[in-house]
Amino acid sequence: MRKERIALYEGMYILSATLSEDSRKKAFDKILTGITEKAGKIEKVHEMGRRKLAYDIDSKREGIYYVVFFTAPTSIIQELWKEYHLHEDLIRFQTIRTENVQETLEFPLLKMAQ
Repeated sequence: MRKERIALYEGMYILSATLSEDSRKKAFDKILTGITEKAGKIEKVHEMGRRKLAYDIDSKREGIYYVVFFTAPTSIIQELWKEYHLHEDLIRFQTIRTENVQETLEFPLLKMAQ
């Protein structure tokens, strides 16, 4: 019998900015519950707040950004992606394997060419 590999992942999730506070909380809880129900463990959550999107997505210009660090069996990632595609309040998501949990996240300001 093969032992299940566990890896550390960084997930970025962008929820619709048009959601009410309660709806946004429920939508994000659905993402976290999806991870934990499949034997994943949430390590750290960073709520990045409302930000302008780099380009319009389905006529949306802003989104609520979250970054979640979690450990999970490698076999569940595709299952999570399938669920994310069905999540109507989730504008975009990205999941990558990482080496460590970032305790703080900082994004430098981009300087515009003059």
